[in-house]
Amino acid sequence: MARKLVPSRRRRRRAGHRDAVVVIGLGRFGRAVAEALVETDTEVLGIDAGPDVVQALSGSLTHTVRADSTKEDALRQLGVQDFDRAVVAIGSNLEASILTASLLVSFGIKHVWAKATSEEHGRILSQLGVHHVVLPERDMGQRVAHLVRGRMLDYIEWEEGFAMIRTNPPAGIVGIPLGESDIRSRYGLTVVAVRRPGEGFTYATPATVVGPADTIIVAGGTRETERFSELR
Repeated sequence: MARKLVPSRRRRRRAGHRDAVVVIGLGRFGRAVAEALVETDTEVLGIDAGPDVVQALSGSLTHTVRADSTKEDALRQLGVQDFDRAVVAIGSNLEASILTASLLVSFGIKHVWAKATSEEHGRILSQLGVHHVVLPERDMGQRVAHLVRGRMLDYIEWEEGFAMIRTNPPAGIVGIPLGESDIRSRYGLTVVAVRRPGEGFTYATPATVVGPADTIIVAGGTRETERFSELR
């Protein structure tokens, strides 16, 4: 059940392949993460306790293995301790999530991400030493709320108090070079990139002139970006 697949892949990584990632828990969230990684040419070892899930993804991921991730011996047999990056995507079984995350941290894996189903769950994971705690429902809810209340086309909050938005430009900065629009002094923001209709994004410079049909990416404080998105 727990085949030793990792050592051969580790040799390929040293030969120039991109770093591999282990994803533990292949439900909706874990599967989405794993498949997105594969699409970017990242090798993925997927682990799940359910035989049907493992069978269903056997042709999609680099390796899929059925194993009990709460057992140290099972993870070591798979070489999980040799990975630099791991994702704990177990959501429905709180005990399994915590035990698995604890083992990964004890292995000394450099970057461990873990899905939390509640603030309390997330706090426990953080206390265990998990480097990145993700609350998908909360994060998506906050993102949608920001999109609903303004004219934003997209919104990403990198950390508390700082965000980037994709939006249409307000009339006050249209038709003049960005360097003359005083956007930093007026709004406390920076226009990072501009996209003309039918074209791709290009970096913005002080000489860039924004048109009314353009799309812009703006970075700055969360409150400032929210207010900016509401300008007409």
